[in-house]
Amino acid sequence: MFFRRDETRPPFRKRSGPAADLSFSEEQAVGGGMFTRRALLLLAAQTGVMGTLAHHLYEMQVVHGDELKEQARRNRTSRRQIAPARGEIYDRCGVLLAGNRPNWRALVMTEETTDLQAVVDRFATIVPLDERDRARIEHDRKHIRRYVPLTLKEFLSWDDVARLGLNAPTLPGVLIDVGTTREYPFKELLSHIIGYVAPPNEADVQRDGIMALPGMKVGRAGLEQTQESYLRGQPGTVEMEVNAHGRVMGELERVEGQPGSRLELTLDTVLQTRIKDRIGERVASAVVMDCRNGEVMGLVSTPSFDPTLFDGGISRTQWNNLLTDQRTPLVDKAVSGLYPPGSTFKPAVALAALRAHAITPSDRFSCPGYYDMGGVRFHCWSRYGHGSINLHQALKYSCDVYFYQVARRCGMESIHEAAAILGLDGALPIELPHVRSGSVPTPEMRRRHGHHWNGGDTVNAGIGQGLVQTTPLALATYVSRLATGRIVQPHLLRSVSGREVVPAPEPLPFAREALAAARAGMFAVVNEPQGTAPAARLNLPGVQMAGKTGSAQVRNVPRALRESGHFNSMNLPWQYRPHALFICFAPYDNPRYAVSVVVEHGNAGATEAAPLAAQIMTDTLIRDPASRTSLSRGVVARADGLDD
Repeated sequence: MFFRRDETRPPFRKRSGPAADLSFSEEQAVGGGMFTRRALLLLAAQTGVMGTLAHHLYEMQVVHGDELKEQARRNRTSRRQIAPARGEIYDRCGVLLAGNRPNWRALVMTEETTDLQAVVDRFATIVPLDERDRARIEHDRKHIRRYVPLTLKEFLSWDDVARLGLNAPTLPGVLIDVGTTREYPFKELLSHIIGYVAPPNEADVQRDGIMALPGMKVGRAGLEQTQESYLRGQPGTVEMEVNAHGRVMGELERVEGQPGSRLELTLDTVLQTRIKDRIGERVASAVVMDCRNGEVMGLVSTPSFDPTLFDGGISRTQWNNLLTDQRTPLVDKAVSGLYPPGSTFKPAVALAALRAHAITPSDRFSCPGYYDMGGVRFHCWSRYGHGSINLHQALKYSCDVYFYQVARRCGMESIHEAAAILGLDGALPIELPHVRSGSVPTPEMRRRHGHHWNGGDTVNAGIGQGLVQTTPLALATYVSRLATGRIVQPHLLRSVSGREVVPAPEPLPFAREALAAARAGMFAVVNEPQGTAPAARLNLPGVQMAGKTGSAQVRNVPRALRESGHFNSMNLPWQYRPHALFICFAPYDNPRYAVSVVVEHGNAGATEAAPLAAQIMTDTLIRDPASRTSLSRGVVARADGLDD
């Protein structure tokens, strides 16, 4: 067999010997060196790449791990603050006065939608939005921070919630949230005391950014306003899962905020209801105090208003109707109504004169039915006069002429000082807003304001007329201090989150004999023959009440008309009739409760305010736990009262 030799290949020559072995080893060494260098270069490149990757992994997972983890979480979640539940308010018996109920509302996360207006328009086709809603949304869009959810609609029905759930894919950034809205079970009965809440305004949000949260409300009146710091609470947080389009997929975590503090009041809601029923349709106010410690158990002002109107925003028509009502339903007459105290001021004048040693209880003054001074005649309410009388008789008969002369003898400075001690001049520290201060001016105070003072001003002040003004709350405080001889302070808060609030009263700087003389005169007003308030006698076994009538004129009556004998203030239009007042305390031998009543344009305290006060005192004593076993349900004795 023949093989053809490949001419292109060199002929094979076999080498032998040491030279042949050396040549083959050098060839292997050269080839192996090249392979090693390449391997080292490749290994170095791989090591560099792996090192770089490791470095980046270290930076991502260790150095910036928490930051990147938070960014990843934010890409799929949305976290926001939620409004806390407002603190609840209870009366002294544990009855709920202000609470919270669920409020379903639609919110939109503006950060998670690219066209807010389109979302709002789409939302309106599912849940109608009126002009007020659209105006509010536009206002909020311009003023609240972008990360704060925008409220589209509150107080959604279940049908609204169901329709929004079905259309959720077409509403990017929209979510359904449940918050709370304020609930007032007793509405008009306690509106002046509890107050109401309303959406925050721009000033509120500027003071505290938390107020921009959906569902946040601000107290605008009553205890809701003054106790805002206790009732507001601290906000919580909620974390939701969202997709790339901003649609809420579910709730991941919720941390409820800290609710506001629980307030317990001194009020007795049952007694408050009975007082309101007793007053009926009158334009009036009444205050009931525990005269031992200053706890206000009843505080009624009529007419009133429904506080729930303000929670979602009151309409302009409703607001105007409240403002223009001549009976002033928005005004808490018990603490903000200023009235001349009339003859209820006479015990204070008596104490001022006794303290200044200007008179003694036995000093007598003559009353012919009038008092002349400087060419001006000041009339007594009795045109026939009371003759020669002492302090006890003057209080019993409510003689004006007696107190004209006493006021001039002791001077206005002494009267002002005594009135201030008794709570009739200056502010009272009760936990309500817009509490007006009583005013018992002096000549020096008037001169500082550029006004002249004359003897007639002092004479008028002696019977609680002229420049003297006070509130029903101040009258109740005044009679409480007079009854107990202690400087009790009126208050509505009994405890805050279980912490009791009980101020300790101090003794009055009046002699015991002076206080006893004033109390005895008030006892005679109700219980002795010819007293001005027999209609105020209590029909309760073993219980007697002391009191004082008052009628405060709202316009001057010409002298000729008074002396004609034909003047009758009941014939005047309602708005020109005198106010009717009555103050009292009971039981007389161991005072526990004080009551003040003011009936606007009620004409006579003896016939209008005194019977009403007696009914309220009866209800109060029956509600007293210490009296329930010994007192039966009483009927207030009625009799024809005297004009005072």
